[in-house]
Amino acid sequence: MARPSLSPDKISPAAIEKQAAFHRDVVDTVAAAVARDKWVVVGMGQNPVVKKARKLLKDANIEPTYISYGSYLGEWKKRLALKIWASWPTFPMVFRDGVLIGGAVELEKLLEAEKN
Repeated sequence: MARPSLSPDKISPAAIEKQAAFHRDVVDTVAAAVARDKWVVVGMGQNPVVKKARKLLKDANIEPTYISYGSYLGEWKKRLALKIWASWPTFPMVFRDGVLIGGAVELEKLLEAEKN
């Protein structure tokens, strides 16, 4: 089930322009990595859940591209731009073959299912 979102016809052109420009460089960097690399993990420093996802991949002999933006207090606007772009509320964001898998919980379930 898709999350409801505001219909584009209910957003002013000025607001659409501002949305499109909001940390566009960050979104473009991550989007390029997701399009180019098999595995991408987007995270933030000092986050134990991000570390868990990276460890799960390492234990599965998978070397992802890792992109980090700040920590809990730094670069939060850049992370917000990514949350808006991906429609995913937390970090990490784990992508495989250009598809958002989710976070560490979803990654763990996927890797476990693929083992069996």
